[in-house]
Amino acid sequence: MRMRDSKNGWTLFLMMMAGVVLGGLLGSLAEDTSGFAWLNYGQSFGLENPVVLSLGVIVLTFGLTIKITVAGIIGIILAILAYRWI
Repeated sequence: MRMRDSKNGWTLFLMMMAGVVLGGLLGSLAEDTSGFAWLNYGQSFGLENPVVLSLGVIVLTFGLTIKITVAGIIGIILAILAYRWI
């Protein structure tokens, strides 16, 4: 009988989110550095103006903007490699 693999999808998801956050942080820190400014190169997409839903008593505001940078992609790749290694 095969033992269940200890790795799961939530671990991979959390590691990828940590890679995105750390990559974004490094990209924003390297923004003013001449040799590493390319790490912060990327594209933003999402809702520019938030969507407002007024229900009288409750007002809900929805908005989402995602910025994908080179450093974030590198962080995701490193997180996937680390996940495979553990």
